[in-house]
Amino acid sequence: MKLSTQLISSLSLCAAALTLSTLSGCQGQPSENPPIHPNLNMDFQTKYRPQKENKFFEDGRAMRLPVAGTVAQGQLKEDSALHLGKSGEAFVTKIPVGISLPLVERGQERYNIYCAVCHGKTGQGNGIVIQRNAGMLKPPSIHEERLVNMPAGQVYDAIKNGVRGNMPSYAYAIPVEDRWAIVAYIQALQLSQRGTIDNVPSDLATSKGWKR
Repeated sequence: MKLSTQLISSLSLCAAALTLSTLSGCQGQPSENPPIHPNLNMDFQTKYRPQKENKFFEDGRAMRLPVAGTVAQGQLKEDSALHLGKSGEAFVTKIPVGISLPLVERGQERYNIYCAVCHGKTGQGNGIVIQRNAGMLKPPSIHEERLVNMPAGQVYDAIKNGVRGNMPSYAYAIPVEDRWAIVAYIQALQLSQRGTIDNVPSDLATSKGWKR
């Protein structure tokens, strides 16, 4: 009985040592053996990689263009004023979304992230990039008469498509709603430099003791 107990104890120790040895091989140790795939999970599916040739088609391209006349889901963009800043061929003069304090505050946040580095926090065209790079063309102040009178849709278009020669497109980084929020904030910045007492809500003017 005593021998059996000792034998069982020895076997248990050997099993434990074997388990530890096995687990130690799972701690990121390099191995020349191919990985084990208990579940292939489509790892070896037949498919074409991007830019690969496919002789089945006349143009030899595996990557196919959309079928003529079709539009990807969510890409119809019927509202030209919203998505292009235009009505027909003309830029819209007013922002085609409801203007609210949250919208303007969102525009301020996005402006400070994407625009202020060149245009400056107040829109004077003296952002940190301009100050530190003398070779870069200085953007105009947004308070110039030409830009103050610029249609809202044209400002939107500049954000979406860039301005030739100096400003790149930000369409990849700023979605439609945020572009209009930035336009709203730019208009607020412009108004802040040109506003009169008539632009102040009457209740606020009264509470401050400002006379119209």
